[in-house]
Amino acid sequence: MDYQLNTRLNGNIAMTSRFHENKPLQRDKTLYKFLWVQSGTLAIEVDHIPMKLAKDEIVTLTPLHHLTIKEVAGEFLTFVFNSNFYCIYGHDNEVSCNGFLFYGSSRVMRLKLSEEQSSNLHDIVRIFRQESAINDNLQEEMLRIVLKRFIITCTRIARARFGVGQENERTFDVVRRFYVLVDQYFREKKQVQDYADMLCRSPKTLSNLFSACGLPSPLRIIHERIDAEARRLLYTRKSAKEISAILGFEDLAAFSRFFKKMTGESVSEYRKQAHREELPTVTE
Repeated sequence: MDYQLNTRLNGNIAMTSRFHENKPLQRDKTLYKFLWVQSGTLAIEVDHIPMKLAKDEIVTLTPLHHLTIKEVAGEFLTFVFNSNFYCIYGHDNEVSCNGFLFYGSSRVMRLKLSEEQSSNLHDIVRIFRQESAINDNLQEEMLRIVLKRFIITCTRIARARFGVGQENERTFDVVRRFYVLVDQYFREKKQVQDYADMLCRSPKTLSNLFSACGLPSPLRIIHERIDAEARRLLYTRKSAKEISAILGFEDLAAFSRFFKKMTGESVSEYRKQAHREELPTVTE
């Protein structure tokens, strides 16, 4: 079942099991996305990085991520919304997902649901479908409430995966804030010390926090965010020199060295591959 609501203030929320056939939704670059495989498998590319999802796996994507559906061998549900419908940044105190479920790196959140977790999310989906059939002046707010419940449930699942409990909640909040700050400042600030200063922590403390959560090092996260943006920009018409300047490198040579170290490919090799790629054909 497909459902989509566009509000008077350009808010957009949709739930569909045919996202790979819905060209307008695919072209909309403002959407946050939950992709949930409900049977079989789903092969996708996120920022041109292949990923294969199995039953009861969910990935969360921001408007920054470049998503390509490569092969649908089963059924999957896509739940999408934009900031005009529900702003996760402005309502972070309600859902606590910014910088956790949603951040700009190509290392996206990937959740494997237990049977109970899957059942809980199915219950929320059923409520959403019930509310989507009631066309009155309360519908928009009810759908917003159901969306919040879905986000919070996924946040709790992710927190359990990373062992976040009441005893270390404040500590983990520093990790989330780090991701948010990196998304904001990665073009200008490329050292852990820059973010440690903003968070009133030492670089060593940050490294210990990330290690305790089983996450990459803070420096690695900064580099992965820069790398993700570089990959996205290399699929545009901008020159390598322009991209280097956008990403805040001293010169093209410094950018080229960084990209080669991160990807194993030169900028020109990667760009040639990007130009060779044709529009994807989705198979079922």
